[in-house]
Amino acid sequence: MGWVDAIAQSDLPDGSREVVELGGHSILLIHEGDRIYAVASACPHMGAPLEKGTIRDGTIVCYRHHSAFDLETGDVQEWSPWPPVVGPVVLSRMSRKKVLPVYATKVEEGRIWVDLPDTP
Repeated sequence: MGWVDAIAQSDLPDGSREVVELGGHSILLIHEGDRIYAVASACPHMGAPLEKGTIRDGTIVCYRHHSAFDLETGDVQEWSPWPPVVGPVVLSRMSRKKVLPVYATKVEEGRIWVDLPDTP
């Protein structure tokens, strides 16, 4: 699919998030400092909306089971550590570790663009 125009840069001020639907993908745009990240909007563990997650040290942490993913690579930093005992023992086994899909972004002429794969 290639580069797709997502939203105006002015619609995503620093510290904000916005879910956009682009080419069959539900994407969470995150503006943190001088970076704009684009990641899948649902946690790959059990589908919780990541827009409710916490940004911490370059990761996004799912509010539901606290799985954490690197915002640049999507790599798993923690897999379902919450609630204590139940999360690591039971919930982490309900779904194998999965990388969070991430997408390249760029800003041109005041617009945020996202690089999408050919298929959703």
